This record gives sequence, C-alpha cells and structure tokens, in this order.
Amino acid sequence: MNTKQTISKSKIWSWLEEVIDPEIPVLNVVEMGIVRGVEFEGESLIVKITPTYSGCPAINAIEMEIHKKLKEKGIENFRVVTDYKESWTTDWMTDHAKKKLKDYGIAPPDKSLKSDDFLANLKGSQKIVPCPWCDSMDTELESEFGSTACKSQYYCNNCDQPFEHFKCI
Repeated sequence: MNTKQTISKSKIWSWLEEVIDPEIPVLNVVEMGIVRGVEFEGESLIVKITPTYSGCPAINAIEMEIHKKLKEKGIENFRVVTDYKESWTTDWMTDHAKKKLKDYGIAPPDKSLKSDDFLANLKGSQKIVPCPWCDSMDTELESEFGSTACKSQYYCNNCDQPFEHFKCI
C-alpha cells in the first residue's frame, strides 16, 4: 500500500488516539503528549514517541500497541521511533486530558513552567494539591510515589478520600 498517497496524517493521528496509555487507561497516547510526530520518509511512515521519563516501563507496551494499531489499519511500512531529544513534560498533556484525569479521580498537573502555579502555594513544606473528588485544598501528601513514579499519593481531609496526583514534570 502506498501509505503516503492513500492515508492522511490526520487519519493516522486519529488512529493513534485509539491507543490507550497502559498506566492511565482513561487517556490515550496522543492527549498524553507521548506521540510527538507523524511524518513520511519516502513511502515509510515514521511515528515519533517520547516516554514520560527515561525509565518509563510503559514505553515498550505503548510502542507495541502503536504497532498493533497501525497493522490493524492496514499500514505495513512504518517505524515507531522513541525520541529522547526532548524531555517529556506534563505541559504536553492536553487540557482535555487533564480534565479526564480529574474526572477519573487523579489530581491533574497544572502548567509546570508557570511561575504563579497554584500548586506552588505551600502548606508547610508541601504543595497544596486540590482533591479531584471535592475540590478541597485541605489535602496532605501521603507518599511521594503512587501507583507509578509519575504520581504521588495524597489524602483529602475534607471528604476522607485518598487520591493520586499526577506530578508536574
């Protein structure tokens, strides 16, 4: 199949939106900002991905799911390239992804580079992270690490619920 002439980049992007992040099943790899580019090199499709951090255990699973999805859609001539030139940042997550995280019960990150970041308001020596369930600011850090290294574990004193916070990276 002549991939470049038959399939548009926008169609490929839409197919990649069907690939779910294996560690956060409410998000796909495009809205996470993991897929960084879709290009054609001659007749070959190149999909560039960046892991959320260099030791991310999910990157191999993500690459395999992208392979599976593209083959399922009839694409045979492609490569998935893991690109470490730029460090992934939570700023690459879409606003829609952050809303989906909150709705799922994970406190989303705010913009990591913003100097007036509301998460920089300190409570003692810890960041104040609003509860995704009740929006209370009366929360406490329980552990720097949650179910994955990119999340921390918090507890809400208002609604008595534990929750994870996706760290600003």
